Amino acid sequence: MDSSPASPSMTAPLVLRHRWQVRLWHWLNAGLLYILFTSGLGIFNAHPRLYWGHYGANFDKPWLELERFGGWITLPAHYDLAMSRHWHLAAAPLFAFALLAYMLWAWFSRHIGRDLAFRSGELAPRHVWQDIADHARLRFPTGQAALRYNVLQKASYVLVIFIALPLLIFTGLTLSPGMNAAWPWLVDLFGGRQSARSIHFIAAFLLAAFFLVHLCMVLLAGPANELRSIVTGRYRLPEARP
Repeated sequence: MDSSPASPSMTAPLVLRHRWQVRLWHWLNAGLLYILFTSGLGIFNAHPRLYWGHYGANFDKPWLELERFGGWITLPAHYDLAMSRHWHLAAAPLFAFALLAYMLWAWFSRHIGRDLAFRSGELAPRHVWQDIADHARLRFPTGQAALRYNVLQKASYVLVIFIALPLLIFTGLTLSPGMNAAWPWLVDLFGGRQSARSIHFIAAFLLAAFFLVHLCMVLLAGPANELRSIVTGRYRLPEARP
């Protein structure tokens, strides 16, 4: 059985795969997350240790201690705490409001119910395992199935959009002294400022891992076709397998 990625014929029809709202948020989100992640590492370099609870300082025992991240992966590309904070705090509100706008659009346009909600039988163990096996063999959907999110895509997008990204935002707010005064319940919600900082760090690296897996899947599924679909919305439909 052929397990290679489907290569759509040049005569195959171009169909609408992603609406402009999805494409706009995708690229805006990608740029803002890059700024937030790299500037966040620059901030982390000021004290590369993580703790649980309310307090953490040089003489406390951290649960994780790392070396400073190299300049090439931080923003700016050298140690400058003030500039890293400037970039981080400039991008964070844009990121939060863009996510809120996307969530509202996804709800009122029924994008959630139509494209992201699990259908009957999709969460059955046999179906989930089949989807995992197909991904492991690089057996990507073809025909009309290529226009729908599969189980793994739905699960990962729901976890990222509705859990990981809001968690990143609210733990980030917990680290702000101003928000501590306005919303003191945030500190209690996450079990202390240092716990919020640790969760913020973990969520950021989980999102970075998601991005790398997502990028690998795009390259393996056919980068030209996938890139065209997220830039123009148009996708050349792979011929359905027999």
